[in-house]
Amino acid sequence: MQVLDTPNAHYDQPWKEAIEDYLEYFLDFFFPQVHALIDWTRDYQSLDKELQQISPTATSGEREGDKLFQVWQRNGEDAYILIHIEVQSQEDTDFSERMYIYHYRSFDLHKKVISLAILGDDRPTWRPQAYRYELGGCSVNFVFPTAKLLDYESRCESLERESNPFALLVMAHLKTKATTGKAEERETWKWHLVRLLYERGYTEEEIVRFFRLLDWMMTLPQVLQDSFDTKLRNYQEERKMPILSNIELRAIEKGREEGRQEGLQEGRQEGLQEGLQAGILENARSSVLEVLTVRFDRVPSELSDSIEQITDVATLQNLHRQAISIESLTEFDRLLDNN
Repeated sequence: MQVLDTPNAHYDQPWKEAIEDYLEYFLDFFFPQVHALIDWTRDYQSLDKELQQISPTATSGEREGDKLFQVWQRNGEDAYILIHIEVQSQEDTDFSERMYIYHYRSFDLHKKVISLAILGDDRPTWRPQAYRYELGGCSVNFVFPTAKLLDYESRCESLERESNPFALLVMAHLKTKATTGKAEERETWKWHLVRLLYERGYTEEEIVRFFRLLDWMMTLPQVLQDSFDTKLRNYQEERKMPILSNIELRAIEKGREEGRQEGLQEGRQEGLQEGLQAGILENARSSVLEVLTVRFDRVPSELSDSIEQITDVATLQNLHRQAISIESLTEFDRLLDNN
């Protein structure tokens, strides 16, 4: 039984979402020297619109997985953090140059920029860390920190003991790559990682969030996925931990199925990716509506229609987080008006 894999679909978006929601965990795990600079008592801001302004055109290597943040340093000054997520499976000779282009374009927006790179490829020797050139006595020497996920392959035992949830995300990334075409082996690893997620003492919100990311990354054929979902329900009942409700699991499955069907109808790689994105979008809408329904019994049709009109996944993810704790539907309606 094989798993149909798309090269980057399993990686870019889960990493992007995890970094946006848990930037502090991310930096603490991969770049502690950067984490130590930041005042985490103050909120950081994701700058997607600003990132679009500085992104090179598609011919220069546009990166959908990149993130730009505004943070506050411990010394009271603000700074920008530019994070590149590179998950392709082959070397890219233009990567260092692209890092430099993003950096100087970010510099146009703000004079203090930290550029970081996550390398999720499977080439041990590919380790871009600098961009240099010299001409006529003029030279540039741009150096940037990187984290190579492949380096963690020999540290799985220590990763399992890590309290930082990004340790599990790294394992999910590595095991997804290692089990391409090996569905039963992937299902075994997915079950192992999800159980670790439940046993780490994370908050309910963190478990739900990182379960979605692991599920998103570690795709399975339908038969194995059905078996996995049944196992998860039984596990939750035995441990009296109903963290992922049947409603949430149905919403996740709806996104999976619609993504599969859209892609299969196209019958080619691009169609599969579009289908997966459509499933992700519908899943995000459903998640918002399901949380509101559970909390307030009934969602007015005007409100649900407004949610159905939203086509930005990041906006829906933010609304989902707000729906968990918001005090009333009236307050949520006002929140919709501001998006």
